[in-house]
This record gives sequence, structure tokens and C-alpha cells, in this order.
Amino acid sequence: MDALLPILYLRGVSMGDFQEALAALLGKDAPNLSPSTIARLRGDWEADYDRWQRRDLSARRYVYIWARLAKGSGRRSRVEWQDEGDGVYLQARMEPQAECMLVLIGATPEGKKELLGSQVGVRESGQRWRELLVDLKARGLSIAPEVATGDGALGFWKALHEVSPTTRHQRCTVHKTANVLDKLRKSVQPAAKSDLREVWTAPDRATAEAAIATFADKYRAEYDKAVTCLVKDRDALLTFYDFPAEHWDHLRTSNPIESVFATVRHGRCGQRGRCLRTPPG
Repeated sequence: MDALLPILYLRGVSMGDFQEALAALLGKDAPNLSPSTIARLRGDWEADYDRWQRRDLSARRYVYIWARLAKGSGRRSRVEWQDEGDGVYLQARMEPQAECMLVLIGATPEGKKELLGSQVGVRESGQRWRELLVDLKARGLSIAPEVATGDGALGFWKALHEVSPTTRHQRCTVHKTANVLDKLRKSVQPAAKSDLREVWTAPDRATAEAAIATFADKYRAEYDKAVTCLVKDRDALLTFYDFPAEHWDHLRTSNPIESVFATVRHGRCGQRGRCLRTPPG
């Protein structure tokens, strides 16, 4: 029951409809929950979240972080999700204004992925990301991550450079693939996607660089914008090659954050993210 009630709330069941929903799920054993009881529980959940947002981080260290932006599209009676390539968009269930959520995931030296921080507001900006990063630092996160992965369109990168200048940047290859393909004809996209995969799955940086050069030679004549989109972020797209090979699949995309969004998208709570395997030393 403790897990079921938050799930129903996230799925958009209004406070007045909880009793009917529980009766349908649990039959005669369903507890009697009035709207005032649900409102009290919601207050408890919000208090738990506030405590989590203020937790001490002085004993924590994260070697890798992933950044993601989720945007809301206004008041809705339930949560609706849509992946549009440059982010996961949600329709907030009870909010009168469209909202966005800034989310950071961190990986500890032991390889455990944890939800590091989040912030909700009406718009995304470099300043909002800066506030989130500064807050984490003020609560004790003193050692800068080695690398951060995210979408190239985020205001996150400027904020990261200001707050944590030694952290290296890795652009998400999934988002970059979508952005490049968007600048090509539909008929060309399958072959181009395969060519881009040759870059991301190359056995070393030199081979990846050669694959980028081949892509540029192949498509520049007709699709200069697509080639420019790829080449301009060459260095940030290949940062992951400077880290252990067993981490490459995790570092080159912001997909680890999908597990956070999946909690709401699929109505699941308490799932554990997959851990990175960190070699000794």
C-alpha cells in the first residue's frame, strides 16, 4: 500500500477518485481513504522530498554525472510522456503552469548510480542549472566529477564550466544522432544512422575520428548542415574514449536518467539503476 498510493498519485488519479481506484484494485479489502487523508499523505511526501533536497553530501563523491531536462506542457489530469529526441517531455498532473524538471544522476567510485539532485521550475536556463550545481556544492559535494554527460542544447554546460571548470564535457551521442539525422532526407537516414554508429562504437578514438572524417566526406556535398552539426562537437562527443572501456556505454549517452523518468512513465517505484563496473584502483 505504501508503494501503491504514490504510484496512483503520479499516474494522475485525483484525490477524490482514490477510493474508487483502490476498490477496483483491491476489492472489499480496500482501505477507506478520504480526500483529506490523501492531502495529508501528499504533505508527508513533500516533506520527505524537502528533507532529501537538504541532505548532507559531504561524505559523497561522484566520478560521473548525467544531466537531463524534462519539460511539462501544462495542467493535465494524468501524466503523459513523450520522447522527442532532445528530451523527455511530461504533462504535469496538477500544476496550473507548464513546468520543467532539471535532473542530475551521479555515479560513485564504487559504480553505484544515484539520483543526485533535481529542481522544478517554469523554465530551463543556465542560471537554473547553476543554482542546482551551487546548492549541491554548498551541501558538501566538494570534489568535482571527472565528466558530465548531457544534451548539447542544455544551459547546463555554461553553468557547469562556471561551477566545476575541471569537469570534462561529454555530449550525448543518442541526441546528437537524432539532431544530425533531422538534417537529412528520410531516405538517407538509415544509412547515415549506421555510419554514425560506426563513430560511437569504434574501438578507439583514432578509429572514431576516422569514421567522422568518412561521414563528412560522404555527406557534406548535399548535407552540409548535418555534417556541421556533427563536426562542431567532435571533441565533446569523443570524451568517453579517455575513460575505461567498460564505462563507454554508460558515459556516451544520458540514458541513465531514463530510469528516473521510467518510475513515473511505467508507474514503478524503488527500482535500482544498473551499476557501473569500476576496475580496482
